[in-house]
Amino acid sequence: MTPEKLATDRLCKQYTKAGTQLEVLRDISLSVADGEFVSIVGASGCGKTTFLRLVDGLIAPTSGTVLIDGRPVSQPGPHIAFVFQQDGLFPWRTVIDNMILGPELQGKPARQCRQRAREILALVGLEGFEQHYPHELSGGMRQRVNIARALAIGADVLLMDEPFAALDAQTRTIMQAELTRIWRETKKTVLLVTHQIDEAVYLSDRVVIFTARPGRLKEIIEIKLPRPRNLDIKWTPEFVDYTNHIWHSIEEEVRMGIGLELTSRT
Repeated sequence: MTPEKLATDRLCKQYTKAGTQLEVLRDISLSVADGEFVSIVGASGCGKTTFLRLVDGLIAPTSGTVLIDGRPVSQPGPHIAFVFQQDGLFPWRTVIDNMILGPELQGKPARQCRQRAREILALVGLEGFEQHYPHELSGGMRQRVNIARALAIGADVLLMDEPFAALDAQTRTIMQAELTRIWRETKKTVLLVTHQIDEAVYLSDRVVIFTARPGRLKEIIEIKLPRPRNLDIKWTPEFVDYTNHIWHSIEEEVRMGIGLELTSRT
């Protein structure tokens, strides 16, 4: 049995603004095994990004707990790295200087940080670009640096919030293949939020579907496609069956949400 790396227990999040309470997440209990790749999908506004922020400790839950290696998470730490939708690279720093900022802030020796950064850049296919500035890179290359920067921290868990959303369709597809390769070589535990159903199926061991707000666990689907996967697998009947099933499950939530909204206006 692969040991549990990440777990949430009855995680809930509510916000109160101007006397109105908004329930975003309700009773999310999820376990992720060490080295597993899990994607979260669902209708817009169902709390997917909020869930990642709770797991990272960026925000506190209203109730419930987050555990990494059995220890509660209450704030961001070196055990988790967050890859945001926008790369957020500092334009005045070179690629390698962007990468070593996190490890240096952790107090690691500069020479050691640079050596490790070079190794990771080779892993993500950017060897030789150490001294380039962000504006000299394509969108796909910048996102590779974004992922490499997260890996440089040395975290065991990667949280990824729509990391390829800003890329064109062709680059996004290539980056999906690159991410599977990087994940396979690093053996990190990955929790990915995406709106692209085919991306979730292609990348994941399991796909988690959230209901419409308040987000709850609707279904967890094990993706039994063989690994390693190349992009051609997206045209197989098995792959299409997975994407269709997930799409119809999300469509049902969207239609229910619209129906409730329209009813409330009449």
